[in-house]
Amino acid sequence: MSNTQARVPLKARKVSFSWDGTPLHWVPEDPFTTHTINVLHLLLPAGERWFVHVYKQVLPYIRDERLREDVIGFIGQEAMHSQAHDEVLPHLRELGLDPTPYTAQVDWFFEKLLGDRTLPPGRPRRWWLMERVALIAAIEHYTAFLGNWVLNAEELDRRGADPTMLDLLRWHGAEEVEHRSVAFELFMHVDGSYRRRVRTWATAFSALVFLWQRGARFFMENDPSLIDGKATFKDFHVRGRRGLLPTTGDMLRSIPRYLSRDYHPSQEGDTEQAAAYLASSPAATAAEKRAA
Repeated sequence: MSNTQARVPLKARKVSFSWDGTPLHWVPEDPFTTHTINVLHLLLPAGERWFVHVYKQVLPYIRDERLREDVIGFIGQEAMHSQAHDEVLPHLRELGLDPTPYTAQVDWFFEKLLGDRTLPPGRPRRWWLMERVALIAAIEHYTAFLGNWVLNAEELDRRGADPTMLDLLRWHGAEEVEHRSVAFELFMHVDGSYRRRVRTWATAFSALVFLWQRGARFFMENDPSLIDGKATFKDFHVRGRRGLLPTTGDMLRSIPRYLSRDYHPSQEGDTEQAAAYLASSPAATAAEKRAA
């Protein structure tokens, strides 16, 4: 398989999932792995709604029609990702784990801290827009990293992870690999400042680490089936060595790739592998049939 990206128009696949048979610990006997990955359901709905909001504002700055088409396709896919993960939350509530206290904080982070500001038109307003475009490019580096990881996380299958949850994660991961170049190419098109890329990477990485560990701790502490549930970096490191989560080493090695001056997202993941999964995903193929 190849890392090269063929020119394929991006489209939103209108998937749907039924969570009736998915247990609280969908990785059997492993609440920590389950809840560490479950943080995606807390972060992504608000985060990807924010992506869409920012990208609608940046559309007038795009002077390349091909890139404009890609950004519009990206917007459609991200909106669908947000909806699909948001629909997991009522199921968690039914199982006795209400994520509302944490999701309220995430909503504040994206809607208030990173939301629109009352700024004078001209340079100040453009500066804040470019900052957010660069932040999205940095975050998308990690969503592509995670998408590539979950497509290859065979240990989750061996441990008997819930197939519906795996399909959600791998459908989403495959689309992240599929559109992995759009955010970076948009940033380079409208700004491209290396200083801004480094600065916003540091902000994005710090925020993701903080929010993710906070989310994992929230889930472990509020899981009704656990007594004194905890989440530690040691737990994360151990699960990474077992193949149940990304390894610490792989995550650290992803940093210099993004900060390299000759970085391009085509270095992350495999387009052919992503396309192959999307062609076989139960949710994605069902969506294709409904569309047809």
